[in-house]
Formats: sequence, C-alpha cells, structure tokens
Amino acid sequence: EIDQASFDAQFRTNAFSVILVTQAVLPHVPARGGHIVNVSSSLVYRPRAGLAVYAASKAAVDGLTHAFAIELGPRNITVNAVAPGFIQTAMTEVLTDQQKEMIGQRIPAGRMGLPTEIAAAVTYLASEEAAYVTGETIHINGGMAMI
Repeated sequence: EIDQASFDAQFRTNAFSVILVTQAVLPHVPARGGHIVNVSSSLVYRPRAGLAVYAASKAAVDGLTHAFAIELGPRNITVNAVAPGFIQTAMTEVLTDQQKEMIGQRIPAGRMGLPTEIAAAVTYLASEEAAYVTGETIHINGGMAMI
C-alpha cells in the first residue's frame, strides 16, 4: 500500500545515496587505499510486515557493498556494511514501553543495542586492522537475526 513518493524516498535515502556518496568520495581516496562502511539493516534478514520496501532498499545496500568490494578491491579500498538491529535511537524512542519490552523479549541479548556498539564496529571496519575484511556485512543485533 506504499505510494510512489514514499517508495522513491526510501530508495533515494537508503540505496541511491550509497552510490552517490561512493562516487563523491572516490576521487579523494589516497593512493594507498581506504575503507568504505555502509549501513544496512537486520530487517533485510528478518523482515517485518509493512516494511517490505525499507527491507528491499537496505538489501540494495548489501548488494552495492558486495559489488563495490569487488570493483574497488584492486584500488586497495575495502567496502563493508554494518546491519544494526533495534538500537536505542530517536527512531526507537517513539515506541511505547510495552513495545520496547516485547522487542527485548525477542532479542537473545535481552535488550536493544547502543549507538556506541554500532560505532565500535564501524571504527573497526574503517581501521587497518580490518584491511583484509571486504564485502562483508556485520550484523549487530544482539542475536535477533538468529531467531
């Protein structure tokens, strides 16, 4: 039941932006290489009713991450993604306490994640310690994608 404008907006925000930002930064990547980290979503792997277009737009991010990893590998550029689950952000603050409790019960870790936990994964993927990691999506969801 999504209208065309909402469909277009989700794909522009989540998928097309990855292409445009990647194109914009490539001329500035040093000759020694660099790292690109995209943001996907656990909903790609555990979709919810009513979020099909969102999940599809984030699945496009995963596809672009894999394709760019192949294309940019010869330039010593790694391309990876993080796929957050439910994270304590402004987006989840609109949920009721009952909804948050239900979500926590569905996550093996028993809670929503913290923004700092996503930041730690991004920091790793953007570091030289991850120089041999490319084309990967790291799931940060407290085990939610397993169930």
